[in-house]
Amino acid sequence: MVPLLDVRNLKKVYKDTVAVHDVSFSVDRGVCLGLLGPNGAGKTTTIEIVEDIIPATSGTIYYKGSPRTASFREEIGIQFQHTSLLNYLSVEETLKSFHKLFAHPVDIEPLIKRCDLCSLRKRKNDKLSGGQLQRLMLALALINDPDLIFLDEPSTGLDPQSRHNLWQIVEQIKDEGKTIILTTHSMEEAQHLCDEIAIMDSGLIIAQGSPRELIETHCKTSTLSLPANSFDGIENTSELAAKLHWEVHDGNGVIYTDSIDRTLKLLTSNNIQLSGMNIHTPTLEDVFLHLTGKTLRD
Repeated sequence: MVPLLDVRNLKKVYKDTVAVHDVSFSVDRGVCLGLLGPNGAGKTTTIEIVEDIIPATSGTIYYKGSPRTASFREEIGIQFQHTSLLNYLSVEETLKSFHKLFAHPVDIEPLIKRCDLCSLRKRKNDKLSGGQLQRLMLALALINDPDLIFLDEPSTGLDPQSRHNLWQIVEQIKDEGKTIILTTHSMEEAQHLCDEIAIMDSGLIIAQGSPRELIETHCKTSTLSLPANSFDGIENTSELAAKLHWEVHDGNGVIYTDSIDRTLKLLTSNNIQLSGMNIHTPTLEDVFLHLTGKTLRD
């Protein structure tokens, strides 16, 4: 099956700076792809090229099996992280204004209900909270019934309730078979929403796969933490000590394991007390830090 979007050998050069190197990826219909990376990784430049906002230095982008045409912008939706709207317009007036920009827009009323804007329809844009504004921006991105939707940091600055509300709307969009490209610094958001992940650094895609595949490939080791006195006498149990990889950190014994179930059975069978135990299983954030490092980026 031909992917909805196929990006091949993308490159972007600014004078002496190569912002995007040889980047290639494809997105099938109905898939949510997360493009992740630290600041300066090249993901914003990559997305802006794909959105047809800035030109590529070289490379090819295919949409529905063919090079993009002038109709591409009519068929995609973009929720920008920062967008200035006219303050004196209400939510409803803003939607109606954008509605007139497209040849085949959707009905506004279902869109207002979907994005939980019913009680806000008469409110002016400059009176919206962060979560309310993000819901309006998502509605604007959906107003032309796009097949491909770009979401740029959709939950930045939102409280937990607003964030989960936004995620529910995005999941409904996915269920309708829409294709989504998501950029985010929230690893929780990416792991929750994305079917596929591409991690960028220094202008290159350095890892790609489903969240589960990335975790199993790059960070499959879990940790079990117990009070250090739980391990009293373990050194004298040579067979048990040989089977456990553990270290003492800040008064806790930390066991590193690729199988939590097997390790728990081993501990209980040797009468190791498990009270006070904490278990950490690897997440997408662990993968991200493992691949891109923990050093702050400007």
